[in-house]
Parts: sequence; C-alpha cells; structure tokens
Amino acid sequence: MKISILAHFVVFFLLLSNYQTHSAGDKQSYIVYMGEHESTAADSILGVIGSVFNLHLNFLASIFPHVEEIKDLLVYSYHNVINGFVAMLDDEQAEFLANHTSVVSVLKNTRREMETTHSWDFLGLETKEDADSLLPLKQLDFANKHIKGKFGNWGLPNFGQQTSDDSLWVKTNYGDDLIIGVIDSGIWPEAPSFNDDGLGPIPTKWTGTCEKSGNMVCNRLGIFRKLIGAKSFFQGYEAEVGHMNVSLITARDNQGHGTHTSSIAAGSYVPNVNVFGIGNGTAKGGAPKARIAVYKVCWPSQNDTGGCFDADILAAFDAAIYEGVDVISISLGGSGTEMYMDATALGSYHAANRGIVVVSSAGNDGQPNSVKNVAPWMITVGASTTDRDFSTYVNLGNNMTIKGKSLSDKVLPAGQYYPLIRGADAKTDAATAIDGDLCKGGALDPKKVNGKILVCLRGQTERVRKGYEAAAAGAVGMILINDEQNGNQTLAESHLLPASHIGFASGQLVYAYIDSAKYNAIAYINPLKIEYGTDPAPQMASFTSRGPNPFELAILKPDITAPGVDIIAAYPKSLSPSELESDPRRFDFNVMSGTSMSCPHITAIAALIKAVHPNWSPAAIKSAIMTTATTQGNNNMPILDSTGLPATPFAYGSGHVRADLAVDPGLVYDLTPLDYQDFFCNRGSYPLITRTTSSKIPLPPCGMHSFSVANFNYPSISVPNVNVVSTVTRKVKNVGTPATYTARVEAPPGIAVTVEPETLIFSGIGEEQTFTVSFKPIVRGLPKDFVFGRLTWSDGTHNVSSPLVVKHA
Repeated sequence: MKISILAHFVVFFLLLSNYQTHSAGDKQSYIVYMGEHESTAADSILGVIGSVFNLHLNFLASIFPHVEEIKDLLVYSYHNVINGFVAMLDDEQAEFLANHTSVVSVLKNTRREMETTHSWDFLGLETKEDADSLLPLKQLDFANKHIKGKFGNWGLPNFGQQTSDDSLWVKTNYGDDLIIGVIDSGIWPEAPSFNDDGLGPIPTKWTGTCEKSGNMVCNRLGIFRKLIGAKSFFQGYEAEVGHMNVSLITARDNQGHGTHTSSIAAGSYVPNVNVFGIGNGTAKGGAPKARIAVYKVCWPSQNDTGGCFDADILAAFDAAIYEGVDVISISLGGSGTEMYMDATALGSYHAANRGIVVVSSAGNDGQPNSVKNVAPWMITVGASTTDRDFSTYVNLGNNMTIKGKSLSDKVLPAGQYYPLIRGADAKTDAATAIDGDLCKGGALDPKKVNGKILVCLRGQTERVRKGYEAAAAGAVGMILINDEQNGNQTLAESHLLPASHIGFASGQLVYAYIDSAKYNAIAYINPLKIEYGTDPAPQMASFTSRGPNPFELAILKPDITAPGVDIIAAYPKSLSPSELESDPRRFDFNVMSGTSMSCPHITAIAALIKAVHPNWSPAAIKSAIMTTATTQGNNNMPILDSTGLPATPFAYGSGHVRADLAVDPGLVYDLTPLDYQDFFCNRGSYPLITRTTSSKIPLPPCGMHSFSVANFNYPSISVPNVNVVSTVTRKVKNVGTPATYTARVEAPPGIAVTVEPETLIFSGIGEEQTFTVSFKPIVRGLPKDFVFGRLTWSDGTHNVSSPLVVKHA
C-alpha cells in the first residue's frame, strides 16, 4: 500500500508524542532513515521541501519542549528521494527512534575517509596524522598510453592510439549526453581537464545547479559545459566538528582528491601533458565528453578532524538521484557496519532502484576481510597496476643496479656517486635507531646526513614527508625502502629531492651492501624515466582491500579491479603535488594511487555501456563488466598479487576490467529492485516506501515470498558453507544474437562441480534461462579454507565468466 509523505509523518508524530522529555547526556548528530518517498520537480518548487522540514521540526518539538532550540537540532531534512532527517540527539533519544516501526534505522553521523594510498594507518604502519597532513597524492592514467598487453587494451579503449570507427568511444560519441555524479572533495573548475571544447548542449534531463559560493563557477555560463553541477554538503561535518569559516564553504576542491577522480572518469582532452617534463601526451578521461556534476562532502582537517561525514554523503545521494545523473562515482570508505546502517549503502540502494549505476572503491586497508562498500547493488572496485612505470634506478658502489619508482624534478649530476648512509646511522644522539631509520622529524643529525644519499624505511610517517626531512637535514637524495609487510609494491610520488622507492627484497640488498662496505658505501640515483610494457601487468596493489565480504560471505567482494597505481590526472593549481606547505611547486596534473583512482575507471566504463544500452539495469551493466573480465596478465599467466604469488578473487573479484568486451557480454545476470529489497529484508532491514522508477508501484513488504541469499542472482558465485552437496540457482538473460552456450568449469581444488543443464539455447534477445551449479567436496570436511574456480558459458564468441568461491561449512 502506498503511503503519502504527510500520512507517513503524521503516524510517526503520534508515536513520538508518547515520548517523555528527559536529559540523557551529550548530543551528537544521528541520521534517522525512513526509507524512500516520492517527489517531483513540481513538488519541490511548490514547497515539499518546506513542508517536510516543518514536519521534522514538529517531530523534534514532541521531544524538546523549548521551541527556540528546535531549528538548531535539525541538521538535514532529506526531501527528494530519501525519506529521513538528521538531528542532534542523545543516545536514549536515538534508541527510541530506532525502535519505532516507522524507522528503518538510526545511524550515527560517522566520519569516512577518501581512499588514497598515503592513508590513515595504512596496513597499521601509517598514522592518522600522516593522512591528515598529506591527503591525496596520485592521478589519472589516460596520458600517453593506457594498459596495453598481449591481449590488447585491458581497460578503456585505445588510449593514446588511433581510435577505430567501431570503438566504444566512437559508438558512444565519447560519452556525450551522459552525466557522471562524483561524490568527493569537490572540484577545481579551472583545471584544463574540465574544458568545454567540443561539447554539445547540456542534457535536457539535468535539473541541478551550480553553487556560486567561494568563486565557484561551472565553466562557461552558456549551454556548452563540462561541469554542469556543483554543490557542497557540510551540515553533517559541522554538527560533529564545529562551524567552518563561511569562506571555506564551497564546492571548490582544496584537497585534490575530487579533482583527480572527476578527471579520471570524464576529463576532457588536454594535449601536451607531462609529469615533471617526462612522458608528454594527451590526457583524457574514460568518458571524455560526459558531463560532471560534483557533490562535495569531504572537508579538510579542522580541530584535528577532517573527512567525509555520513549525513552529508546521504544528502549528496539524495540530490544526485533527483537531479538526473546516470552514474555515481564515490571513492570513499564504507562504514564497516551492516548495510542498513551504512549511509553509502543506503544512498546507493535508492540510486540503483532508480536505474543509476553506483561505483565505489574497495578500500585501502590491504588486509583480508577489509573490503569496504560491500552492498550488492554497488560495483566495488579494487586497485591494480598498469604496464607503465615511473622508474628511478639506483646504482650501488658494488655495481648492483636496483629498480625503484619516484617522481621528482630534481636530479643528481650525471654519473656522480655520493656517500650512502642508512637512517639509523644518521640519527641524533637523542633519537632511537628505529626513528632514525624511519627518518622522522628531529631524528636526523645534519652533520651525518649532509651531502649524502639517505636510506629511509617506509612506515609511521608519510613517504614524501621522509624526503622532506632528508632534504632538510642536507641529504642530496633518498632511497625509500619498504618494510616486509608492504612487500615489493612501490609508488611514484612527488618527492622534493632525487629519490627512489624500492621494494622490501631490494631494500635488503641495499642494507647488506651498506653493512659490507662499512663507511665507504656509495650510490647514484638516476633521473626519472617512464617505461612501458612492464611484464607482468596488471598486478594487484598491496594496499587494495581484500575479501571475503565481512558481512555476507555469499556475496563476493570486490567485484572487479582496475588501474589504481601511479595514475596521472588533474590536480588543483592551489596545491603542491606533495601537499606539503613548504613545497612551492604547482602543476595542473599529478600522480596518485589508491582504490579511489581505480573506482572512476569503472565509473567511466559503466557510463559508456549505459550510453550503448540505455535500457539496461544497473545490475546488467555490472554483470557485463564482471563476466567479461580477465584473470590473466599481459604475459598470459594468472594475475599476480603484490607478493609475487597468484592473486585470488578476494583481491580482484571477477578479474581485471576489459571495456571492449563489456559492451557486448552476450549474457547478463540481472536483478530488480524487488531482488534488492529481498536482500535488504534478509539482512534484517525494512525499506519502507520503495518503488521502481517506471511503474511507481510500491514494492511489497518484507516476508511476502521466500528468499535465499545463495540464489541471489549475482554474477559471481560464493558458497561458504559446502557440506555434503550445495546447489545454487542462477538465471542469465540473452543480450546478444540467438546462440547456444555451453558450460565450461574450472573446479576449485577439492570440489566436484556439476552444472545443469550444461547447454543453454537462446532464440532471441531478452530470453532468460535458469541453471543450477552443485558443489560436492571430494573429501568430506574439506576444504577448510576458501578455494577458487571458474564457470564460463561460451557460444564461441562470448565468454561469460563467473568466479567460484567455495569453503566447507
């Protein structure tokens, strides 16, 4: 039964009227989530915003007798699509609201982080202070050349090459008429990547606007614009941190992260782009003619607390859905809570129900069970390397040459060797040896460092900061060595002196040489050079968060991997590439790494697929991306992890994206809003007033029909509880020509797999066929840990592939 907004809130008001006023401790901001309500553009114009706001005030008035304070307690009133509000409550009041049948859930307004690699406490080695002082540091990869191996283009088509007439870009007119919403830290509109050249009129479906605060402009004022919307959401931040200076409240990006991710997804063509004078080429985003709408929810540190707060994230989703975006890209960490208590999961749920694809980052924790953004209606993206390296080779005095990575506009005199010293040997008398090795501020003795190349150990302080401390102590260069936990994953970062970041194994060779040479160790750091054709590629990044899904083992996460290491993209001219205040350098482009960077790669691909297939559901687009992915590198061998061992689906999901195949997948695993609601109900939630966009018919209440998460029609198959025999059901839809598909199974070790039927015959587009997959342990009680295999349906042209993830109950 459909419930009007007014009737819904009247019932809720009556419930609240029974609540007795009390004082129960300090208040903080809570999201009171009540499902979905309907509104149209006319509704908003005629006052729905105001009426809903007033109803929320009435709710709060039933709790707080002092009328004059009520408006101060109400932080947000969600009114477009999402039904709910944010208010300052104490714990008892929040618990009261959470127990009412009219409320789905009550969430604390929690702080989230942007997913870049110099992160907060990354792998337990780098602290929150490091992340706060040095936020994003990497960028887009569409300059010059993309990932090209023996199989052709791994990611988006033909970067830096001649585009053929049948390419995905040509088919979609480079993404023209698409709108990509980016929920992030804002945007730097003057960046060359957001130029308006060659664009048509703004899509007529767009209903959004551009804030004018902080000298923010959406490109030209005419109808031909790249940046068509920009809004800032800060009330949730202020509720927890305190009021900001009004001059800081703007959609303009003062951290670099949002500018970077936006240009990866939809940056315009920019010729003659280079990094420190190296690698000149044309930069462009994955959907170069798509429009960008930015929703700023991330704010710099204030009172030692920056970040992105849930209340603002949900408000951004509410606006983006209403304003007409096609795809939403959100490179922010999830909450690590159940999906109905996670603002990103809730916002993306409403987006998916209205046909909007949501793409999110998997996180940068790098550990098992750490994957974020695990809701099945989102595309969750891990990070992997490209076949391009920013190489800085180190020559040691024993004639050994070691490959590292770095970015720097400083070089040593050609061929001139310098004394080499490790941080522990260069410490002050008051510092510990480990602080010296870590090259912490105040731990280095300039008399010992001056004129030498300093060897620093990764960890505890940000990597570029170590170079700053080395240079301040008089070092002419720095070799940065990974600890064992970080392995051999190295990063190209904008150092202030000649530097080379090398892996753990190489670092042990450097230490051994220093020990053997005693006080006569010498080294030379070669100038930066860009190398293409790295083999093998891609490899999984050490920082990318791994599965299994911590909340639902039957849903494999992440879903896919894409380039996220050493990505070149746009950057604000107001910031230095190192984010250090003492760094005077300013560039239009920078290099950054993180799942934040891999996420917008998939965003662009999803947008291009939507342009070719505008009637496909978000689930169909997701399926196309997942089932056409590859698990092999450019050497025809399995994709490797950063350890050098074969990676698993817990790192890469279905594999590495292949956009050229995803636009024509042959078959798709589809899902509907009803499927999502069933899943939500199964997790203990109750979405109140949800509906499909086309029919505007409310979905039935929870429990109206049976549901099994094992048979949830997901493109990957995860069975965490195999006992004697476990069987799952899936359904595929033909989106290609009539064809006959045959099943091919790579069984997980120790598991016998049976597919019924083994052949699927499709006579037309849109036809659906159901099949079952049965798993039986070869030895009862095994396997004790997860094992992996693959199911592929093939018609000789299309290969529709799903990972199989199995463990004994």
